[in-house]
Amino acid sequence: MTTTLTLIQPDDWHLHLRDGDALRAVVGATAQQFARAIVMPNLKPPVVNTAQAQAYRERIKQALAQAHQAGEIDDRAAAFEPLMTLYLTDNTSADEIRRAKASGLVHGVKLYPAGATTNSDAGVSDIRRTMSALEAMQEVGMPLLIHGEVTDSEIDLFDREAVFIDQVLDPLRRQLPGLRVVFEHITTSQAALYVRDASVGDSAGAIAATITAHHLLYNRNAIFKGGVRPHWYCLPVLKRETHRLALLEAATGGNSRFFLGTDSAPHATRLKEHASGCAGCYTAPHAIELYATAFAAMDRLDQLEGFASLFGPAFYGLPVNTSRVTLARESWEIPQSLPFPGDSITPLAAGETMQWKLVA
Repeated sequence: MTTTLTLIQPDDWHLHLRDGDALRAVVGATAQQFARAIVMPNLKPPVVNTAQAQAYRERIKQALAQAHQAGEIDDRAAAFEPLMTLYLTDNTSADEIRRAKASGLVHGVKLYPAGATTNSDAGVSDIRRTMSALEAMQEVGMPLLIHGEVTDSEIDLFDREAVFIDQVLDPLRRQLPGLRVVFEHITTSQAALYVRDASVGDSAGAIAATITAHHLLYNRNAIFKGGVRPHWYCLPVLKRETHRLALLEAATGGNSRFFLGTDSAPHATRLKEHASGCAGCYTAPHAIELYATAFAAMDRLDQLEGFASLFGPAFYGLPVNTSRVTLARESWEIPQSLPFPGDSITPLAAGETMQWKLVA
């Protein structure tokens, strides 16, 4: 039985850090685990241009420096690199896409269908209104990072990802075959099969998908076990067991189109445990341990390094990290709560016992 596992230090290719005091409270948790992260732009107001992305990056770096100075993170974590993104709107211009690419700091543009999830009200109302920006992205090789759900209230919540593939994603890729696409936080067998089998016209038209730890470990029963459990509520929502098993197969199967993206989303406990609770699972402090648990369940720990550390950099055209991390088979309990401005934050699976721990 494997008792320790050493990996090239992983990256998180889908992360929410918020801003201000909330940013300061959570950024260190990710930095202790990951070398880099694609940072989501859905702030209030959203990050819609290159200048705003640069300013947000500086705030993240400043928060890291403060955490390091306070002794809350180590030297390696202080070197964490935020990879910035823009928030696609109906008004995003082709010129802004070119500026973003030229900056060297912006690594993707995020498509939120308007109203699909937290802080998405300023998102895209109709994909046809973004075509000039998308054409520029195809031209310069800027990846489109997609929250893949339709928002039609007539369509069942559990079907919205599959419908998005048929109504939006596949037609878009046929129209712009050179567009690089990341299908974010996929949750269904349909998405896993689509990404696995999708054809590409050339290397510029690559497609990939991120998968969260919570979608690998839990199905929709987790939301209702012993009552409504808001800390398991996320969007896209957890699905049936058949979909979870398909995601596990995709993540652990060694296919380079699938890689790690936590979608860790910090919300104050009082806003999760609310009559209209926020969507999002906070997994940053124990993310790699959650992934190790999922891979161990499939007896495929040998595939974790590819998924966590190699396939993402290859897609984004970035170097593989030179640092390494070590996990040990060790029992420990996830904290019931963690500090958060004006409240606390409840991590996913609070109080549960983990069998893997990041030790170096």
